[in-house]
This record gives sequence, C-alpha cells and structure tokens, in this order.
Amino acid sequence: MTGTVVSSATKELVIGFDRPFVIIGERINPTGRKIMAGEMKEGDYSRVESDAIAQVQAGAHMLDVNAGIPLADEPRILAEAIQLVQSLTDVPLSIDSSIIEALESGLSVYQGKALVNSVTGEDESLDRVLPLVKKYGAAVVAISNDETGISEDIDVRYEVAKKIVNRASDYGISAGDVIVDPLVMPIGAINTAGREVLKLIHRLRTELKVNTTCGASNISFGLPNRNGFNGAFISMAIQAGMTTAITNPLHAEVVAASLGADVMLGKDPDCSRWIKQFREPPAEGATARGTGRRGSRRRRAG
Repeated sequence: MTGTVVSSATKELVIGFDRPFVIIGERINPTGRKIMAGEMKEGDYSRVESDAIAQVQAGAHMLDVNAGIPLADEPRILAEAIQLVQSLTDVPLSIDSSIIEALESGLSVYQGKALVNSVTGEDESLDRVLPLVKKYGAAVVAISNDETGISEDIDVRYEVAKKIVNRASDYGISAGDVIVDPLVMPIGAINTAGREVLKLIHRLRTELKVNTTCGASNISFGLPNRNGFNGAFISMAIQAGMTTAITNPLHAEVVAASLGADVMLGKDPDCSRWIKQFREPPAEGATARGTGRRGSRRRRAG
C-alpha cells in the first residue's frame, strides 16, 4: 500500500488508498483575484488569513498556498504567506509555484514536510524541481504532461507519470512521495474526458501504485451548477482510486461528496466523520432520552 506522509510542525497527515479522502483547499491563490493579488503584492495578507481559517473550518485537511502575481517578488510573498498560514493552523501545506526560486524560498521557511506543487515530465522541470524536493525532504505533485503538451491519450499521460516516478527514484525520492495529477480536462469541451480520466486514475493506482490528485473543478468548466457536478465527479474519482484533490472546501457539495464516498468505501467506520460534519444540534430544551423516545415510536395505522 502506498502512503504519502506530509506534515506541519505539529501534525502529520497520511494520504493513502485505504485512508480517508484528503481535501486540499485551493483558495489561497491570487490567480484571477485582482484584489487579493494587489493586497499580497503590497504585503497585506488579510485575505490569506481569512481564507486559511475558513477553509480549515469547512473541512480542508491541507491548504495550497500560491503567490503567482505578475511583476511581484514571488519568492518573498510566498515565504511570508506560508509563515502566516503556519501561524494560524496546523494543517500541512502544499507549496504551489512554477518558479523554482519561489519554491525554494517557501520550502526554506516551511516547518514540517511539505507537498511541492509541482513537477512535470519536461526534462528541465525534472532536473530543477526533483533535487529541491530531495533536498528538503518533501513530497511532490507530478503533472502528467511534458514537452509535447497535454495528450488526450491516457496511455501517453500514464507513460509521462511513469517517467516522473522513475526519475524521482533516481534522485532517491520514493513512489510514496510522488502524487500524480492525471490532468482533468473540461468535460464540456471533451465529452470523453470524464470516463477517460477515471480509467487513468484506476490504472495509476493499480499499476503504478501511486496516490493521485487533481484540480477537481476543471471537469465542470463552462457548465451550470458547477459545484454539484464537481461533487459527482469527486465521488466517482474516489471510487476509481483518487486519494486527494485540490478543490474548494467552502462548497458544501464537494465536502459532502468526499465524506459520503468515504462512508460507502468503508473509510469512515461507524459513519463518525459524516455524523460529526452534518449532525444537527438537538432542539433547545430537548433531552437525548426524550428525543430518542419520540423518534422510536411507530405511527399506528388507521
């Protein structure tokens, strides 16, 4: 069984086939958020703070931290954001950047074992990111594209993932520390995208034996009721073998889908996590015994 261990300074989290599904909160990301980008560029992290707290309260098990702001000092901003988030919560973090200097800046201040997001199958990316992952003892997200781009052929994407896992091994990074992103494509544009990625997730689990993640909301791009669709996709992806996803925990449909799938697959004994999340508080003045008695009476016919 493959287990990916990540941690903060005080809390360890294991991502694995027989473990509960892990939600990685996606909201600490200035991409497409002009106000947040401007504030972070000027050293104002108030939205980072509120997003971190809200996502953990909503059910996120990890948080992704991104500071990709054009013409900004990304290494500085990413490091400052990571330090702030780690002062607010004990959940592990995913350090998200395409700039190697920013990744190293973030890793240098991180307390615990981080998840690096990400490396691709391009040789330049492998040669720059993997040594950094090894140096800091991190885990890494492996995205299934290379110099040729993103293939619609899942066999090609599988081979790219396999290449990354093998190259990671060359650097002394175990398969357990590689979480593959099989690349979820918008089903509104590519009608076969759903069933194809589910096949690929299953193959990555059974053949390559690695954990998988994705940007779950990509599947619903351009469709109405995206949150409902994302929830449906996540529950099916969990059944196929996906163990974590980068998504928005503030959308109740997504959280419910992941918790429900865990119950159905036996990853939530006695439904305890489901009950904790959704149990309604007793009515004011009602006693547990009285409520139980009323609830157990049978209505007479006639």
